[in-house]
Amino acid sequence: MSPALAPASVPVLHIEGGVATITLNRPAQRNRLENADLKTLLLHFDTVNRDASVRVLVLTANTAGQPRPVFCAGYDIGGFDEPGHGSTFFEEIPDALAALRPVSICALNGSVYGGATDVVLACDLRIGLQGIEWRMPATALGLHYYPSGLLRFVNRFGLAGARRAFLTARPFTANQLDAMGVFEALVGPDDWAAALQALLQDILALAPWALQETKKSLNEIESGRVDLALLREREQQSSQSADFAEGRKAFAERRPPVFTGR
Repeated sequence: MSPALAPASVPVLHIEGGVATITLNRPAQRNRLENADLKTLLLHFDTVNRDASVRVLVLTANTAGQPRPVFCAGYDIGGFDEPGHGSTFFEEIPDALAALRPVSICALNGSVYGGATDVVLACDLRIGLQGIEWRMPATALGLHYYPSGLLRFVNRFGLAGARRAFLTARPFTANQLDAMGVFEALVGPDDWAAALQALLQDILALAPWALQETKKSLNEIESGRVDLALLREREQQSSQSADFAEGRKAFAERRPPVFTGR
């Protein structure tokens, strides 16, 4: 579903069939994130958010030619010295990703390190490749991590898992992550494409407006910004929608619904 990838470059965006795919594209550098990559990711996120045809975003990496697949080696820490960059700028990327309108999937097709782990956690769902590892070395580098990243780790890993990640800097295996509920699926390379496609098709089959608004509500609940009146309003809007009428009719007729997003 992705086009042929050019030589090493900033992340590549491809949109087709309601799915936007962003591919990290520096395989020879283990897909480390330079400041130019971060700026490009923000531009791609904006493009995806504005394109009403996009219902799902997939974030993945080009791992061609790597002896062991690496999704991302993290942020190029040399970029900390560039004016206006560093951890405060990096924080914008996972925060923007978490706030996107479409449902986001990280197709984690390699090991992941450093700040890139937070980018992975900022996605709504994740599928993982068997045999990869995950490491957060912030304290091993002398760095106190930024607030939203710590919150995401606690929310996704639980407090015990976040403590292990930051207070030992030891790597996690894919099986450890899977046991913690990080992945929707953990699969081998032979089953990778099928697992991703199955997840995409399940999401694309859902009612678009209800899906989008439910994601908003879940994000608000997670962040502690719950407005019960707003959640109730969304519920009532959906109950009066053409999609809900179609969903009930399709259920009664034992057929797949045809949703229009209204």
